[in-house]
Amino acid sequence: MVIRPAAVLLDFGGVLADAPHRAERPDLVLRLYNLIDGALAPGRIQQSLIDGAAAYARWRDEDWPDELSHLAVWERFVIHDWPPLAQARVRGSVTRLSYDWAWREGWALRPGIPEFLRSCADRGIPLAVVSNTLCGAAHRDFLTSAGVGEFFATQIYSDEAGVRKPNPQMIWNATDALGVAPAACWFVGDSRRRDIACARRADIGAAILMPSGREDSGGDQAEPDAVVADGFGLLAL
Repeated sequence: MVIRPAAVLLDFGGVLADAPHRAERPDLVLRLYNLIDGALAPGRIQQSLIDGAAAYARWRDEDWPDELSHLAVWERFVIHDWPPLAQARVRGSVTRLSYDWAWREGWALRPGIPEFLRSCADRGIPLAVVSNTLCGAAHRDFLTSAGVGEFFATQIYSDEAGVRKPNPQMIWNATDALGVAPAACWFVGDSRRRDIACARRADIGAAILMPSGREDSGGDQAEPDAVVADGFGLLAL
């Protein structure tokens, strides 16, 4: 039996919103090319971004508890073999570049999510976002532009919190901000090894899986209390 929630915590990617995977980022390549005054060819910059994204993804899957800073991500995964002057210019702009790298033009709210958020608001159930991301500001701005940002009492992002799911501190930051015990909450995520495992470590009241089709192998394959297809499934639950 799934408890009636005193609050609901939701992941961003795969739960609140999603976008088609896009390895190539010509907009970001052009920004970097101009920033470093053409010190590297666009093709080289593009390959650095593709390789860096893949390496960063592998690192994220190692279940390390601490998030890397924006600067550390760029230095470790993207610009480590660039000319010194090009590296220096990137270092001076890592926050904005991280925003641009995290942003997806194709983001769209998943089906039923606006309806679910509105239903929670009407019932007086507070909401929070708990998400791993390179740049939480990009996620926050998308939710505002999509007209649902106002529903969230707090938004907890790994680059701002300094830790990543499945570290339970992510959830505890949200429940502390809401003033609600974890055992009284739902947590909704799209990954068993990150989200559901995080919910179990945080002693959350109900861990709910909303599969998104993303790779979800390895790690702690924790079992959810319920599985739903989308926001309409959350409404029914």
